[in-house]
Amino acid sequence: MYKKTKREPQKVATAATGNLQAGMTLEMKVARKTEIGYFLRAGDDEVFLHEKEAHERLHLDDEVEVFLYHDHENRLAATMDMPYVGMGEYGWLEVVDISPRMGVFLDNGIKKDLLLFVDDLPKLSDEWPRPRDQILVTLKQDKLGRLLAKPVTENEVTKIAAMAGAEMLNKQVEGTVYKVIAAGAFLLTEDEHILFIHRDEMVGRLRLGQTVTSRISYVREDGRLNGSMKERKEVQYGEDADKLLRYLINRDGAMPYTDSTEPDIIREKFQMSKSSFKRALGKLMKERRVEQVDGWTKIVRHEED
Repeated sequence: MYKKTKREPQKVATAATGNLQAGMTLEMKVARKTEIGYFLRAGDDEVFLHEKEAHERLHLDDEVEVFLYHDHENRLAATMDMPYVGMGEYGWLEVVDISPRMGVFLDNGIKKDLLLFVDDLPKLSDEWPRPRDQILVTLKQDKLGRLLAKPVTENEVTKIAAMAGAEMLNKQVEGTVYKVIAAGAFLLTEDEHILFIHRDEMVGRLRLGQTVTSRISYVREDGRLNGSMKERKEVQYGEDADKLLRYLINRDGAMPYTDSTEPDIIREKFQMSKSSFKRALGKLMKERRVEQVDGWTKIVRHEED
């Protein structure tokens, strides 16, 4: 998976005023002590470090490296815990909680979880991530300067992705969904290849942050991959054909569905795509086990039956 680069602390000039913002990592000096923590100073700016956010007892004029964020009362505060993902970085963060109204909360290595806002999530709740899923994100600020998670952009994925070679064909790979669209889902594999799985090649709906195993069905010229979570076609043909045959037997050998039936009806009745239905039906017809007559598919009755 994508590895973050080492982050260097941001230095604040001693003459700076009013420049402290959430998301900064910087060195600050202990200016004052209180009963519950410390006021840290950089130039003319001060920020509070609660004793629970300090890794050790501090003294006046000690210099410490801190990360700035807004606490639960929306005050700019400091912590000596370092985030897994900082400003300008991308990394995989684990989902720890879900709010249907607000979005999902991610563990970024500090005591306050990071919100991935509902507007940045798929519209269908079935495609939302679940606890323990991993989301590839960076940091951004809202209008009030508070930190939010921002999903990876396609441009960023393209920068970090590796080119896949022809040897990947038919291999089984593990990948995590970073983007869901109407036609399917984009994943980033363990070896950082971009993998697309069309909805017709899924086994159930995929969700953002879900990690799945799939077979590489096609290696594109641009080094991207197409995948399938289903069995190879020669195996799937047989399974789908058996499914149709069992359905026909349970209906006394006839059904009002043919290769002209609408795709939505096929998917509803048989949980397979129109193309899979036609392939399975074609297999049965080639074997002279079924025939199509007047808009019906019927089992062929042989003399010995």
